Amino acid sequence: QVHLEESGGGVVRTGGSLRLSCAVSGRTFNPFLVAWFRQTPGRQREFLGLVNWNDGTTYYADSVKGRFTVSRDAAKNTVFLGLNRLQPEDTAVYYCNAAKDYTAGDYRPQGDNYWGQGTQVTVSS
Repeated sequence: QVHLEESGGGVVRTGGSLRLSCAVSGRTFNPFLVAWFRQTPGRQREFLGLVNWNDGTTYYADSVKGRFTVSRDAAKNTVFLGLNRLQPEDTAVYYCNAAKDYTAGDYRPQGDNYWGQGTQVTVSS
């Protein structure tokens, strides 16, 4: 069983930055991929990026590439999502997810996977 807990959300002005954390605990698996998603009311969760826990390889959605950064600190058992140049449309609940694989294209988690409870990010204009 894997437990994920997000933190770091809050209110930020347009153009600002935040760094979200996803604390990982429990028994991980191999491969162990941790992805970030966000969701607004009435919309499906949107994939943002992921990191391979073992080698640090990252992948990003085209919509956030160059603006958001995924990283991991194995010593702290934490995955980070850096959010830069935030805009009001980035307002959402941000979630981390752990899985062995994600489908190509839409990055739906495959097989057993685990979600955190989410953290709210609000960007004020």
